[in-house]
Amino acid sequence: MTVQIWTYLFVGMTFALYLGIAWYSRVKDTGGFYVAGRGVPAAANGMATAADWMSAASFISMAGLISTMGYAGGVYLMGWTGGFVLLSLLLAPYLRKFGHYTVPDFVGDRYNSRVARLIAVLCALFISFTYVAGQMRGVGVVFSRFLEVDITIGVIIGMMIVFIYATLGGMKGITWTQVAQYWVLITAFLVPAIAISLKLTGHFMPQAGLGAELHGESISLLAKLDGIQKEFGFGPYTDTFTGKWDKVNVFFVALALMVGTAGLPHVIVRFYTVKSPKAARWSGFWALFFIAGLYLTAPAVGGFARYYMLESLNGATEESIPDWFQSWEKTGLILWYDDGDGILRYTGDERNEIFRAGNLSPVEQTQIARDHQRWLDSEGLQGKDARALLSARGLSGPDRDIIVLATPEMAELADWIIAFVAAGGLAAALSTASGLLLVISSSVAHDLYYKVLNPRASEKKRLLVGRATIGVAVIIAGLFGIYPPAFVGQVVAFAFGLAAASFFPAIVLGIFWKRVSMIPAVTGMLCGIGLTGFYIIQVVFLGMDKWTFGLSDQGIDPQGIGTIGMFVNFAVTMILTPFFPAPPARIQELVDKVREPEGWSPAVDIEAGPEH
Repeated sequence: MTVQIWTYLFVGMTFALYLGIAWYSRVKDTGGFYVAGRGVPAAANGMATAADWMSAASFISMAGLISTMGYAGGVYLMGWTGGFVLLSLLLAPYLRKFGHYTVPDFVGDRYNSRVARLIAVLCALFISFTYVAGQMRGVGVVFSRFLEVDITIGVIIGMMIVFIYATLGGMKGITWTQVAQYWVLITAFLVPAIAISLKLTGHFMPQAGLGAELHGESISLLAKLDGIQKEFGFGPYTDTFTGKWDKVNVFFVALALMVGTAGLPHVIVRFYTVKSPKAARWSGFWALFFIAGLYLTAPAVGGFARYYMLESLNGATEESIPDWFQSWEKTGLILWYDDGDGILRYTGDERNEIFRAGNLSPVEQTQIARDHQRWLDSEGLQGKDARALLSARGLSGPDRDIIVLATPEMAELADWIIAFVAAGGLAAALSTASGLLLVISSSVAHDLYYKVLNPRASEKKRLLVGRATIGVAVIIAGLFGIYPPAFVGQVVAFAFGLAAASFFPAIVLGIFWKRVSMIPAVTGMLCGIGLTGFYIIQVVFLGMDKWTFGLSDQGIDPQGIGTIGMFVNFAVTMILTPFFPAPPARIQELVDKVREPEGWSPAVDIEAGPEH
C-alpha cells in the first residue's frame, strides 16, 4: 500500500476512535462539561494532561527547532518540563482546593471582583486563541502533505472533528479522548525514532544512538554532524549559544516557557477534574512521567533529521533530488534554491536556514508560497523551470514544521511508519485544540455569561451557550490555521509568554499573599500582558527593533519577553498593594484555609460574597 492509503487507514481508525469515545462520554450537565464531574483518576488525568500539553508544538515543531538551532533548542525542553514541575508543586493542589471550573473563576472569586473576572476572561481568550493558532497550523501541515489536500481543506476537516467531540462530551469526553490520543502520538513519535537509531547506529534507544558511532564508520553521529555543519558554512551543531541565542535570551525564553506553563488555562483546568488536591499532585507526577518519553527523545530526532537533511540535500541536482523533497515540495513548505546552475545550495546563507520570503511576515510567506504553487500548477510548470522561478523570487526552504514529519521519509522507513507519524501529529494537534476550545467555551459561557450577565441561567441554557461558543471558536481557530501568524513552535511560545505575564503572578500572589486586593492584581495583569503583547506584535509583525534592556546586545527575543512582562506584573502588583485596602476578611480567611492540609472545601464560602 502507498503512504496515502496507509494514512487514510490510520487517520480514519483514530478519528473513529475519538468520535466513539466522545459519543460514549457525552454529558448533560455543566459539571461534566467543564470539569468531567471531578472524578477522573490521577493516572488517567496525567495521560490526558500529557496529551493536552504535548501539542503540535511538541510533536511537530520542537524537534524541528532543535534540529535547526542545535544546543540552544534545548531551551524548549528545559522551559516546558521545568514549568510542569512548578505547576504541579506550587499551584495545582491549591487551585484544586478552591474547587472552581476555570482560571478566571479563581481570579474573580479570589479578588472578589467582576472586573478582575472580566480581565481574566480576556487574558484567557487572548492566550487560548494564540495557542490554538499553532495547533490548527499543525493540522493543516499534516493534511496538506499526507492526504495531498490543500491546507485549507485539511484545517476544515480538523475543525469538524474537534467540534464534534468537544461539544458532545465536554471535558469528560475530551479527557478520555486525550488518553487515547496520548498513546497514538507517543507511539507515532517513538517508533520512527527507534527505527532510525537502529538504522544509523544499531542502538535501540535513540538517546544512545545520538551519541554513538555510525554504522561502518569510526566517528560518532554528532561529531560527523559537526563536521558537515562546518563544511556547509554553519557553526558546529553542538556549539552553545550560537546566533541570536546568547545566554540572556536562553534564560529569558526558558523562564517565560516555565512560568507560562504554570499559567496556561487549558493545563490548569485539567487539575480541576480530579477528586482531591492529593490527586492533583499525583496527576502532575503522572503527566511528567508520560511526557518524558517524547521530551527525552526529541533531541535525538532533531539530530537525526539534521543529519539526513544535510546529507541528502546539499549539492543535489535535478536528477539526484531525493524523493522526500519532491513530496514535500508540493505543500509549498520547502522550496528549491540555486544560483542558476541547477544545483541546490544548502549552505550557511540565512535564507536557506529557514523558510522565508524576504522580510515578509509568516502569513505573507505562507500565502505567497501557496499562490506560487497554484500558479505553477495552472501553467503546467514543474521541475527545474518552476524552481528557477521560485528561487528568483527569493523563496527557499525548509519550514521548521516539516522536520519531524519528513524525517521518516528522509530515512526511507516503511510507508506505514510514515503514515503513522501523520496520525500522531494530528492526535497531538487535535488533543490540545480541544482543550483550548473548552477553555474558550468555559470562559465565555461560565465566567462571562453565567457569572456576570445571567446568574439565573438554567443548566440547559448554560450548556447551550457553551456548545455554541465552541462552534464560533472553532471557526476562528480554523482561520488561524489557514492564515498562521508564524510557525507552530513560535506561536505556542508566544502563548506561553502571554500566560507568564498575566496569570502566573496573579495566581501565585493570590494563593500566597492574602493582602493583595483587586486593583493591584488587575493593574499588574494588564501591564504584564499589555507589554508582552505589544512587544510581540511590534517586533514580529511590524518590524520594530528589539529592545535590549541593557542586558543583551542582540535584543530580547519576542519568545522571551514574557519574562519581562512577568516581572512587571509582579512589581506593579506588589508596589500598589500597600496603597489599597486589604481584601475582605472572608477572602483572607479563604486564602488561609486553602493553604491548610486537606479536608476543608471552600466552595460554599466562595460563593457567599458579592463581586463588585
